[in-house]
This record gives sequence, structure tokens and C-alpha cells, in this order.
Amino acid sequence: VMFYRLLSIVGRQRASPGWQNWSSARNSTSAAEARSMALPTQAQVVICGGGIMGTSVAYHLSKMGWKDIVLLEQGRLAAGSTRFCAGILSTARHLTIEQKMADYSNKLYHQLEQETGIQTGYTRTGSIFLAQTQDRLISLKRINSRLNVIGIPSEIISPKKVAELHHLLNVHDLVGAMHVPEDAVVSSADVALALTSAASQNGVQIYDRTSVLHVMVKKGQVTGVETDKGQIECQYFVNCAGQWAYELGLSNEEPVSIPLHACEHFYLLTRPLETPLQSSTPTIVDADGRIYIRNWQGGILSGGFEKNPKPIFTEGKNQLEIQNLQEDWDHFEPLLSSLLRRMPELETLEIMKLVNCPETFTPDMRCIMGESPAVQGYFVLAGMNSAGLSFGGGAGKYLAEWMVHGYPSENVWELDLKRFGALQSSRTFLRHRVMEVMPLMYDLKVPRWDFQTGRQLRTSPLYDRLDAQGARWMEKHGFERPKYFVPPDKDLLALEQSKTFYKPDWFDIVESEVKCCKEAVCVIDMSSFTKFEITSTGDQALEVLQYLFSNDLDVPVGHIVHTGMLNEGGGYENDCSIARLNKRSFFMISPTDQQVHCWAWLKKHMPKDSNLLLEDVTWKYTALNLIGPRAVDVLSELSYAPMTPDHFPSLFCKEMSVGYANGIRVMSMTHTGEPGFMLYIPIEYALHVYNEVMSVGQKYGIRNAGYYALRSLRIEKFFAFWGQDINNLTTPLECGRESRVKLEKGMDFIGRDALLLQKQNGVYKRLTMFILDDYDTDLDLWPWWGEPIYRNGQYVGKTTSSAYSYSLERHVCLGFVHNFSEDTGEEQVVTADFINRGEYEIDIAGYRFQAKAKLYPVASLFTQKRRKDDMELSDLHGK
Repeated sequence: VMFYRLLSIVGRQRASPGWQNWSSARNSTSAAEARSMALPTQAQVVICGGGIMGTSVAYHLSKMGWKDIVLLEQGRLAAGSTRFCAGILSTARHLTIEQKMADYSNKLYHQLEQETGIQTGYTRTGSIFLAQTQDRLISLKRINSRLNVIGIPSEIISPKKVAELHHLLNVHDLVGAMHVPEDAVVSSADVALALTSAASQNGVQIYDRTSVLHVMVKKGQVTGVETDKGQIECQYFVNCAGQWAYELGLSNEEPVSIPLHACEHFYLLTRPLETPLQSSTPTIVDADGRIYIRNWQGGILSGGFEKNPKPIFTEGKNQLEIQNLQEDWDHFEPLLSSLLRRMPELETLEIMKLVNCPETFTPDMRCIMGESPAVQGYFVLAGMNSAGLSFGGGAGKYLAEWMVHGYPSENVWELDLKRFGALQSSRTFLRHRVMEVMPLMYDLKVPRWDFQTGRQLRTSPLYDRLDAQGARWMEKHGFERPKYFVPPDKDLLALEQSKTFYKPDWFDIVESEVKCCKEAVCVIDMSSFTKFEITSTGDQALEVLQYLFSNDLDVPVGHIVHTGMLNEGGGYENDCSIARLNKRSFFMISPTDQQVHCWAWLKKHMPKDSNLLLEDVTWKYTALNLIGPRAVDVLSELSYAPMTPDHFPSLFCKEMSVGYANGIRVMSMTHTGEPGFMLYIPIEYALHVYNEVMSVGQKYGIRNAGYYALRSLRIEKFFAFWGQDINNLTTPLECGRESRVKLEKGMDFIGRDALLLQKQNGVYKRLTMFILDDYDTDLDLWPWWGEPIYRNGQYVGKTTSSAYSYSLERHVCLGFVHNFSEDTGEEQVVTADFINRGEYEIDIAGYRFQAKAKLYPVASLFTQKRRKDDMELSDLHGK
């Protein structure tokens, strides 16, 4: 029976020639032999999990020259969720890093058969993504633009063309589709076995039927693993345990938080059609119908992501291998109906089996990789959100690079385990969140959407007050942050439900908040920002921080320094502001999602024997941002102290009283370039200070504002944000921040050598500001992020963030410009002259709009409205 080809693993393993070759390979250990042999007592790396993730990591580590590697599997190889995988390899992803991982996987699996002699079932079928609505088509066009610029063939096609490519499809309700011709199908279990074979030939030792009980940790470092067959000392441990990764992470003496949760996932298998489908029949993804369809041995394999998923708990390792879970035809019925609407001829076809297997999902629909912030040498690769086959090759490569070189070759922050805190590991949170995440796999995700579950987890003391005043909320790192405030006369429901790729309904609301920031005073609750205090008994705090940070922190007490925390390559691990509170104490403010990453980086790089005290004080302070020309009047009145620039210069920090509250850290900065102050308020005073500020501010026209106004203000001032515009592969010289680096002062700091070399040789990319011309904000598609940038018709980079500038009455995008040689495609030095002499276009879902490039903020930021035609955009040649 064909179905058992999907389920049987061991017979095929032993019978295939590739498996025999592997067994008899020199210096290798087959799984059968391994069972009769004792485990080694030590290794450099122990990998837990013999599915596609674990075998990919083993394969790539061995390719990079690491040989002392042991892979352990609690059941049989590839007998977990890997063997139930639908076998679809798709490169069409929303995130660039996911596109690159899938593209690499495709190329790797294509050549594995030749490399190992093991048949993997690789067949290039192509994929067709259907659109039943115009919004879905726009979403596909956005993906299509991004695929093309990274070299993945893809095109938008008509319903008629869809019918030509797949004659069984009903296309009457389609408005278009996207065709990705190089996508493939493959046998995931055979891919895992081929990877295992190649890894074994490179010296990796593989043991099945061996369970990891827990990882041994000493002084925050992996020292070994305890298995049901003895202990293995090791320096590195890789958790590729799939749905058991969460449990395994918690089993250590020092727990590692890996937030993921499994849901049941269904697909059906049919007998062959009367005229069996060709093996090259394209895979179909009908996201609006919530289903996918592929050829299966001349018949159909079809599953999907239903609206009412069934989470499953896996406390304890209750199954060594994953069995087919209980059939549930009632649950699958909506997906079956959708399949029959799309392929009516299947009505008479005999269904062989309804497969029900666990799939693991994460709180934000992105996989989890990287080193644990709590335990050095503990790496994770798990939580694939039903895309394990597509990501397996690329994810294994990046994780192996991370282990061997200390960092991967691409920016993987969006997938980094350190984007989560322990707060996302509550079982209840995970259960509720994955019930939302699984349907979202195929729901239309327009820009600026927010999760609905697991909310109000971390809130400011002002949450209820702001909520009552019309705050609409977004969530970052579990923290609630106001997007904007709906005035009493607006329809709240309509705003909440309005999702669009075009001009959003909050446009006028944010405009009034921005106008208030420019002309009067606004208050934004920015309590979510990460806040650390670093102190020492002597001068050691300054000495250590001077080495860890790129700007000079030896400033007078009370001064604030904008600085980066760079890696050896000169890239930003963090971008922050540091206030010197006294000779031995520093107050550090970082982006919200840096809380775990930044802490781990500092802990890793601080001297182990130092008397430094690093304290996370994020929760101790409520942060209010007072923005606008009248902020100085409000604070002067509340503090009975002069707040003018003469008495309180820019980038200055001072503890003072505000109202009746004492010990408020007041800083003359706003993160937007506008005049104003940040107030860091001990939380017990938060409500009092907020009430006083709002009360006194009435006569100055004060109002609440949210992060959308903040985004508009900072982007029009060309302020780059970490995690959006700059990352660990961006240096200060590439984003115009050379003035924030102490290169000329002769002091050593992490990344200095790389920056000196770059200064000598020139930069190969440059953050640039683009102002859209010939563009209608009301009618045209909006840019959000990730849009391709063209210079003189040639692709040069992508946008990183964008916003409408209410001052310029134009859309402003930030993005990096590269200089690719037209002959070789290699990157060349990017000069100011290169950028200034180009004619630019931004590609928004396949439509190109003219844009003016600027290397400096635009000088004329108008507060009063002017006609666009009369406006001049002039350069400010200086910062």
C-alpha cells in the first residue's frame, strides 16, 4: 500500500543501496552497529534528534571540518515528525532569511542523491500559489518581487495559465496566482537518511534508540549529556528534538526556555487517479481555501491549516517515535470541502488514509535557532511551523556556521532564540498562542497586524489610564505599547478591523499626533525599552564598558552617549544610549526586544572575576517621552527648575523632582530628533507623574501619542532603529554613524580593527533615505519594508523601514544601497557620489515608483501644509 511507503522507515533504510554504502563506509558507525557498541565517553558536540534538523546540523558541521560529533536519536532515525512531512519544498516566504534558507535547501537536496547514492525522491514540480482576492494577489506580488531579486525564478500568472499548468484545477474564482517553477517535492525521511550517510562518512557517530535525559551544565556552560546509556562529556549540545525540545530544555539543572508547542496536523492520501498525475505536476497552495495539494504516486496528498486547530500536550517523552494520531474526519471536513471545490474530479476518488501527525509551532510563526542566553554551548534548532523540510538545509547550515565561526553568514535575528524571554514559555500562553498561529499560516497577513492571544502580559502602570483614553495596542517582546489613540468621535470597531496594503484608517489620527509633537507637546509611554544599570566599586565599570562599546563613555557625570555594542566584524549587536549617573555607575537604554540578547552579550563579554554589577531595571521604571516645543514649559512648571537649553543642555541626564515625586531621571532626548525629554520614573510614582504632566500640560495643548507617530518622526529624521534598519551585519560606517565611534582616540574596543579596515577600504553598502516622488498616498500601494530598490534600473538593495512623513507630505523609506558590478555581480565600494548620481525606483508589489535618494536628513521639515508641487527637497550637508 502506498501509504506505508510514507510510514515505513527502517525496511527502506536497510534495503536502499545508499544505506548499505553508508553502513560499510570506512570510519563510520551504522545505527545497527552503534546499538551494540558503548557510547563514547566524550565528544566535542552532541546533537539530540535524528530528524531533518539534527541530521542537517551534523552534515554541515562535518563539512566544515568538525569531526568529533555524536548524533543521538531516541527512536529510529527520521521516525519523528520528519517521516510524516508532506515533502513540499517551497521557497515562497515572507521573510528574506526564510527565502534564503529554503533556496539553499532546494539546491542541497537536489545534489544529495549524487553525493550519497541515496534516492531522495527529489522532483522539481514547481509551485502555484492561488489568489481568490485582490489582497491575496498583492501579497503574492510582494513575495514575487523579493524572490526575483535574490535569483529565485517566479512570476505572477493569470487564472487561464493556472489551468494550463494544472488541468484538474477549478480556476473560476481566481484573480491570479504566482508560479515558482523551481520548487520541488522530496521524501523528507530519505533526505534525512542521505544527510546522515554523508555525515557518517565524514566521521559523525550516530546512535539510535538512545534517549537524552538531561544536559549537564557547570557555571553556565555545557559540560556533557546524560543518556539512558551513560554520560558523554561535551562542549556543545544541539537541541533538535522537535516537539520534545521544550521539555528537554526544561530538564537541565539550568533550564533553557524554548517556546514551542505542537498541534495536530492533518492531510489525506488518495489512490492514483484514473489517469495518474505526472510526477512533475505542480504543487498547489490555495491559502484562501486553507489547503495545499501535491501529486502523491499518481494520486493526491492534500492537507491544510484549519481555523480551529487542536493543540497537543507532550509532557514527558511519552512516545519514542511519533505514531499516526487518531483520525478525525469531522475536524478535517472543511479542508476536504475546500479541496473538492478546487478539484471537483476528486469526488469519485478513493481516499486511502487521513494522516494525523504533530507539527510544532512557535509564538511568532518563525523558527527558533541559536545559542541559549542562559547556557553557553547550548544550541537550539526547532519549532519549524510546518516548514521543516523547506528550512532544514539552510537552517542547519546557519547553525553550523554559528557554532564554528561564532556567527552565521546571514543576519538571523528574526529567528534567534534570544528574541524570546522566559515569559513566552508558559504552557497556557503557548497553548493559546499556537491555536492562533496555526490558522495564521494561511491567513492573509497585511502589514502592521498584531497577535490577539497572549496579550496584556507585560504592561505599564499606565495601561488602564491609556486604554480608557482610546489607546490601541501593539505588542513587542510581550510588552503592550500604544500604537495611536482613537479620539472619542471615531468608530473604534471599524479601526480595529481595517487591514489593508493601502492607506490605513489611522492615517488622520497619527497625523494629528505628529502635528501635536511638532507644535505643542505629546506624551508617549515608552516603558517597554530595555533598561540596565552597570555599576562597580572602583573604576572597573568604565574600563570594561570602554572595551564593550564603540563610543567614548568617559564623559562628565550626567552626560548621555549614543553608542553601539559591536561584534568583531564591526556590526551592531546593540544600539543604545548610556547615561553616566556617577563615576562608577551607568544607565543603559536599549530597544525593547534586546532585553535577553543584550543581557547575554554583556554577561558573555564581561570579565568573569570582575566586581561589576549588571542589573536589569526594565521593570523598575516607567518611561514617558515628552515630545514637542512646549515640553520644556510643562517640565519647568512641574519641577520649579529651569529646563531651557542653557540650564539643561541636549543629551543630559539629571535626577530631579517632578510634581511630588522624587528621583525621576530626566533626560534631554526623545529618540525622534524633536525637542523634548525622557522621564524615567520609579513605577510607584508613575500614575502621579503622568496625571501631573497631563494636568499641567492642558494649557499647552498636551495629548497622548503612540508608536506610529514616533515611527513617522524618527524615519523623516533619518533615525535608524536596531532590528529594523541596522543589525549585527551593519557597521557604524555603513549607516552614517562614524561620529559615534572613538576610532581616532587610540582606545581598543570590540570591532575596532574591522572598522579601521573598512575605513581604509570603503563600505560596500550604505543606509540611504528615499523620498517617493510621482506617488499618490491615497491611491497607490504603500511601502512597508522589504521592497526592492533599483538604481538606474539595476537592483541595489531593499528597504528596511518606511513611514509617511506628515511634514514632507511624502512617503519616506530607509534602505541599504549596494554597488553590484554589472559584469561579475560582485559587490564594489559604495561612495556618496555613487548614491547621489543614481536614478532610483522603489518596487512595491511589482510597481516601480520614482524616489530621490538622500544621505542626510531633509532640512526643510515643514510644520504648515504646502502643496506638494511647490515643495523643495533640499539636502542638509551635515548632521
